[in-house]
Amino acid sequence: MKVLKILFSSDYGMLGALLGLCAFFSIITYEEQQPVGAEGANRLLPELENLTVLDKSVVIAGKGGDEGKIFVDSLQALLEERGWQVKKVVKGGPPELGRGLRDAFARNARVSVLACEQSFVDMPVLENLNKSIPGMRDMHVVHPRSYKWPNFLKASNLLNVANQIAVIAIIAIGMTLVIITAGIDLSVGSLIAFSAVLATWIIREWMGAGDATALGMFAGCILAMLACGGLGLFSGTMVAVLGVPPFVTSLGMMMVASGLAYLISGGLSIYQLPTSFDWLGRGDDLLGIPNAVVLMIILYLLAHLLMSRTVVGRQVYAVGGNPEAARLSGVPVKKILLWVYAGSGALAGLGGIVMASQFISGDPKYGLMYELYVIAAVVVGGTSLSGGRGKVLGTLIGAFIIAVIQNGMNLTGVQSYTQKVVLGLVLLAAVLLDVLKKRGWKLRTS
Repeated sequence: MKVLKILFSSDYGMLGALLGLCAFFSIITYEEQQPVGAEGANRLLPELENLTVLDKSVVIAGKGGDEGKIFVDSLQALLEERGWQVKKVVKGGPPELGRGLRDAFARNARVSVLACEQSFVDMPVLENLNKSIPGMRDMHVVHPRSYKWPNFLKASNLLNVANQIAVIAIIAIGMTLVIITAGIDLSVGSLIAFSAVLATWIIREWMGAGDATALGMFAGCILAMLACGGLGLFSGTMVAVLGVPPFVTSLGMMMVASGLAYLISGGLSIYQLPTSFDWLGRGDDLLGIPNAVVLMIILYLLAHLLMSRTVVGRQVYAVGGNPEAARLSGVPVKKILLWVYAGSGALAGLGGIVMASQFISGDPKYGLMYELYVIAAVVVGGTSLSGGRGKVLGTLIGAFIIAVIQNGMNLTGVQSYTQKVVLGLVLLAAVLLDVLKKRGWKLRTS
């Protein structure tokens, strides 16, 4: 019990759990890797440079997919810069490789090296061509050497984890503030769908659809966020002014937002959008980091400063800890609740826009069950459901814990149904830890 207290009693104690999960999935996904794409080209270049050949003549071969094309193009550029003579470039499978080598050796030409992806080395076509083309017997066949590395720790996988959790993490900022005030917001999942549908509908109907400008798309997204913020403000009014329980209020708003999304879209996806609409959801303008992840990081830094360095942040904690004492101390309790719920709605709207950008469409079915994932991220991150305690950066850790668990189970082939069981147990464990911390790590025996 003392060990658990040391590991999980601090505000960011779940960071240890996140690091432990990363280490666990790194160990069980440690496998031999075959370099592909630009990485394969970069790894193969030193081997080619160390070969002893009469002339620098080479045939480059890669598979027909995107990674194969990147491998071929990258290696060709690297070799031509260093004075190699590229006789032929092959993109495809065995038939393309056979034709390419025959063309390269036509008229008694000489080729010193076949630089290819690993999958080409064991192809029977090479053995057959060796028998029919004498010049091939002196040709070196080289490919990128394999190496050991965890699938989980691949740069592409880590970026994928961050990108996949971006929507949930962004919405969880608002949910954290709501839960700190001892409230709950079950409407965020439906607001994702409402925002995505409204933004894309505005762009289609008012901004020129596929011919919409960047300003038109921005206007559509801002209007959708404002609409979601307005619905959140309405929920806050019900809670702060009329005294309706947050659970009932947000449950009703969840149904309202979902119904509005279906009414606006007619139950169909809205996809008449410019291809540039994917900039926020799929773009990676900053060092290859997805724009959605950059936005998520900026929002968390701002939210952390708000909650830790401003009067408003302290007032949010005061309202969640003891609203009556906060009121007597001069805290505008109703105003705090109003802007917290409005902020939660606006951030849910932003999450819907990011999701619409990722799929380049708006659909009323977006955000299904997302409210549960968002609440799980907040609770796992250490925010107390009874209010008054929690950290925004802890929520980010909680979101990554959920993302890492899902990603790790996907990499190891765990079924989706089993994943739900595991995530549910993680949420129950987080709530149990919160209860035990309140009791001073003592179990109730009577």
